[in-house]
Amino acid sequence: MASQTYSLPKLPYRLNQAEATSSSNLVHHLTHQQAIKFNAGGHMNRTLFWESMTPASSAKAGPEGKLADAINARWGNIDSFKAAFEAVALSLQGNGSTWLVKDPEISILEFMTSKDQDVVPAGKIPMLGLDMWQHAYYLQYFNNKKSYAQRWLAVVDWTAAEKRFQAGDLGDVY
Repeated sequence: MASQTYSLPKLPYRLNQAEATSSSNLVHHLTHQQAIKFNAGGHMNRTLFWESMTPASSAKAGPEGKLADAINARWGNIDSFKAAFEAVALSLQGNGSTWLVKDPEISILEFMTSKDQDVVPAGKIPMLGLDMWQHAYYLQYFNNKKSYAQRWLAVVDWTAAEKRFQAGDLGDVY
């Protein structure tokens, strides 16, 4: 079986610009990650995680357009959405991810979690993905996952999430 080479996606910002969720020590983990043949689930989940952020200096308080309408219809307002997302993220025990997903059949948004490297199940399109593995937050936040989730929500790239919301299927997201 031929081995495949994986590479991390090029980010539209420098790592230190997403300071709300990472520290310069994270570069060590990224370098280590490149040296390990990781499976497709881990690659897809981390890609969506990194692409769900924007530099803190350009972050918007919330979404606009159809995604904002869908969030407001489901949770009432962006603050209620963020509180609910945070609660779901904090309920995840162990390693995994927290997702905002859309059911493309009916355009309903919902939260879900996945354990370990599991991907979003078939029939759902991820809008946002928060990496809740300990390596994602421990160096900067130690055991304070609440602060990590709150700070991550402050640097969400709502423009990217809106594009995913408009996507027709999963192939348009990755």
